[in-house]
Amino acid sequence: MRRHPRPGRSERRTVSISIKTKLGMLVVVSVFITTGLVLVALRTSTELRFITVFSVIATLLITQFVAHGLTAPLDDMNRVAKGISHGDFTHRVRGADRRDELGDLASTINRMADDLEAVDRHRKELVANVSHELRTPIAALRAVLENVVDGVSAADPETMRTALKQTERLGRLVETLLDLSRLDNGVLPLRASRFEVWPYLSGVLKEANLAVARRGLASGSGHHTRTDVHLHLDVWPPELTAHADAERLHQVVANLIDNAVKHSPPHGRVTVRARRGGQPESLELEVVDEGPGIPEQERHRVFERFNRGKVSSPHGKGSDGGTGLGLAIARWAVDLHGGRIGVAESARGCRILVTLPGIPQPRS
Repeated sequence: MRRHPRPGRSERRTVSISIKTKLGMLVVVSVFITTGLVLVALRTSTELRFITVFSVIATLLITQFVAHGLTAPLDDMNRVAKGISHGDFTHRVRGADRRDELGDLASTINRMADDLEAVDRHRKELVANVSHELRTPIAALRAVLENVVDGVSAADPETMRTALKQTERLGRLVETLLDLSRLDNGVLPLRASRFEVWPYLSGVLKEANLAVARRGLASGSGHHTRTDVHLHLDVWPPELTAHADAERLHQVVANLIDNAVKHSPPHGRVTVRARRGGQPESLELEVVDEGPGIPEQERHRVFERFNRGKVSSPHGKGSDGGTGLGLAIARWAVDLHGGRIGVAESARGCRILVTLPGIPQPRS
């Protein structure tokens, strides 16, 4: 959709007269015209009634000229506002470069239209993406059940495991969407506390390794049957402590591991590295894999909802690709802490860097 460019600071300096000034100038000009005509009448012995008529006509003409300049933008704003009320976000108000109150109002309406257009676009993308994510497991589950009902295949344990796998995938997607809803509504509070990093991260990786032993690695964003990826923990110093919400941080680490395992090569290695940050109780966390990495031009989009990059299919047998929501939830959890998350430079694979701010040290 085409958007009208917003005026720059240099362009907005061309006109610097506010509406109040214009109305004041209108009154002053009207008074000067009337006074001038009265003086002409006194010097030429012209009847006062003619002077009054000329004065009224001149004042009306000047007022009409000024009023047109003031009401024309209002008509345009009314037209654009009506279009927005009917769901048309493609038009913008002209005159946003004016250096007066109407220019400010036009800029505000244009920004509002931009925001509403973005929200509408995201809503449509959300509906399309959720529909796509639901369609795949539902279609697979329906095919399995139809084969059982039609007698094409027997209801043996292998067939039931296939149906169960698709049902679990639907359940994970619904749970992730519920997390996303709580995220948007801001109903997930932050309960930060001090904890030891090594035992905590060891527990997270132990859960992942136990899931691998059961031929599955599950997290908030996807499901794998990768058994060939090795998870490694590197914490220094060993007594490192941090201050954060353990549950929210678990979401971050689990989703980052999940994403790294998806894109790891056969018999690859995923390293979770933790170091002390620059502030008291702060934490710098890295999750590094040996996959194909993320192109620089795509790094700003990897944390968007339902974004799975340009990799056509995840590496490794048994990966379903996830929902594309795991990294979005990880970014939200980090933002909730006031931290930062991003793709860092790496000689090989992908390196996600998370920085949590910790808490200020109490004064003695």
